[in-house]
Amino acid sequence: MTGGRKKTFTEKSAPRQKEDRRLKRAWQWGMGLLLLLGASLMASVAMGAVSISMSDLPSLLLRADGVDASQQAVVWELRLPRALLAALVGAGLASAGVAFQALFRNALADPYVVGASSGAAFGATLALTFGFTFGLAGLGPVSLAAFLGAMITVFAALFLTEQGGQASVASLLLAGSALAMMLSAGTAFLLLWRSQPWFQAFNWLLGSFSGREWSHVVIGAPYFIFCFGLLWLLARPLDALTAGDEVAQSLGLSVRWIRIVMVSVATLAAAVAVALAGVIGFVGLVAPHVARLMFGASHRTLLPMSALIGAILLVWSDILARTVLAPVEVPVGIITAALGGPFFLYVLKARGGRLA
Repeated sequence: MTGGRKKTFTEKSAPRQKEDRRLKRAWQWGMGLLLLLGASLMASVAMGAVSISMSDLPSLLLRADGVDASQQAVVWELRLPRALLAALVGAGLASAGVAFQALFRNALADPYVVGASSGAAFGATLALTFGFTFGLAGLGPVSLAAFLGAMITVFAALFLTEQGGQASVASLLLAGSALAMMLSAGTAFLLLWRSQPWFQAFNWLLGSFSGREWSHVVIGAPYFIFCFGLLWLLARPLDALTAGDEVAQSLGLSVRWIRIVMVSVATLAAAVAVALAGVIGFVGLVAPHVARLMFGASHRTLLPMSALIGAILLVWSDILARTVLAPVEVPVGIITAALGGPFFLYVLKARGGRLA
């Protein structure tokens, strides 16, 4: 009798023990990734045209007496804000990627599947072409135009697919693709019409952290923290949506409104990233996929791990962008495309050539 009770207790506690071990493993990996991110930021600050010794870096960061003034200026005014912004943008794009992959139930989705990148590129090119001079909330004219372009495009896609009270994922993807093609054509027309903004538009279309300052970090951090926090609080609805609309509805969720909120928050994160750094692809695809392979599909764990991996990935991509052809700086979007393109093809091959 006693033995039977003990066996039953063990059988009941086994799933809980397995979950506890999984969470402990994720926590350990998370601390490791956090340390790796810190080391990556240190490497980003130390590496560049002006080499800084790792032994001197703590004194420069602490602004100790007797440090070289020029090196301190390089660290605090150029490299540190740039490295922090790269980490924030990488985390934001990865978090948005997690949300879009859950919403579309597709591991190949990324933050730009509904036309956000094309809208941002069109907005930025429009501002450069016509010389917009107005700003808002700390965003300059080009950044503001990119932000508005991304948000307007996605909400236009939502408006076109929400008529009649329906929220179809397939129709949202189709509307986003159609709008993206129209806006890409508009961007090409503007570039051909006015030759002056070619170089600046090139940087926006391929992404760059060149010339970014503390003001960009201060502007972007609250947006990214808000978007990540809200997505993390809604981790369980994301789990339910991944399982299908029927499962989500059976749990009492309003699929239509959850989808609108998720798309809006994910697009906000992507739009802010584009506004601050230009169009950077594949981070929102690679980071969530790697995190899912390592930590499973529970969004309570998947979101923070994806954010950390995305931050590390973009910090190192920016390091490569600054050093691979030094003193010439390569747009960081070229680096992420070189890394992410083959990864996308690998995932597509592993899925048997299926997009859905």
